[in-house]
Amino acid sequence: MQTVLSILLENEPGSLSRIVGLFSQRAFNIESLTVAAIEDKSLSRITIATNGDHRVIEQIIKQVNKLVDVLKISELSNAEHIERELMFVKLCATTPEMREEIVRTAEIFRGQIVDSTSQIYTVQLTGKKDKLNAFIRSIKRQSDIIEIVRSGCVAIARGERSLRP
Repeated sequence: MQTVLSILLENEPGSLSRIVGLFSQRAFNIESLTVAAIEDKSLSRITIATNGDHRVIEQIIKQVNKLVDVLKISELSNAEHIERELMFVKLCATTPEMREEIVRTAEIFRGQIVDSTSQIYTVQLTGKKDKLNAFIRSIKRQSDIIEIVRSGCVAIARGERSLRP
């Protein structure tokens, strides 16, 4: 089962490597990792998507909480939350028909053409992982994929719940 963890920690050299090292030492896999400073530049927020049963996730949370740099950790998957990912897909668009189909498919998935040349279109999409994967499956039938870049999951709790210092 995929779980999304949100971690608030001190924005110091080595903080991220300690979190990643903890996962590595215990053979936990990180599906995606997103990190950036928040409005208080002395703090960073990390969003980690990982897999594991309830016992494994509980162990991860306890171990992460023990790290000195960590201020708070929240498991977003067990409550209502908003989750998104950003993806750029560079596609071969050598014929007018291919270009039309790429534009049509991008519109269906609410994507945008953010760059184009005479033979290449770059599509930007945001959404849940399943939506982005569906776009890739759909576009594979119509065009050659040259390159894909994905941001990884970012997530925030819905409503009043928040992760503040």
